[in-house]
Amino acid sequence: MGEDLITNRKAHRDYQILETYEAGIVLRGTEVKSLRAGQGNLTDAFARIENNEVWLYQFDIQPYKQAHTYNHEPKAVRKLLLNRQEIRKLFGIVSVKGRTLVALKMYWKGHNLKVLLGVGIGKNVRDKREDLKKAVAKREMDQALKQARRQ
Repeated sequence: MGEDLITNRKAHRDYQILETYEAGIVLRGTEVKSLRAGQGNLTDAFARIENNEVWLYQFDIQPYKQAHTYNHEPKAVRKLLLNRQEIRKLFGIVSVKGRTLVALKMYWKGHNLKVLLGVGIGKNVRDKREDLKKAVAKREMDQALKQARRQ
């Protein structure tokens, strides 16, 4: 994978990610220029499978400032590029109740822009609290080990 262009930080907090898939994305020229300028937001982005095609919803790309006339719509639905076998497999996995496709991050792979999709199950408040407790315990343990090594 290349350098991360955009990441969805809320995805790992709100979902337990089971599997990940790499997909290409269909974009117009002004959308690519805006993304190169860092004007994208994946926070609420998710994907759906409709008519054997995968579509990305709620992916916000701000308009490119220098293109005044032929600019794009910020929250347009964008097509993702996966092969037929991957789409069938994803359809089988996502058709189980409670599972969804979440956009985790976007990055350059060579000259192509890729989206990392995650199959996720939504976490409830209890799961989020347990994750927070584990993180705090790990942080405290690391600090204690660091203090012990210094002495």
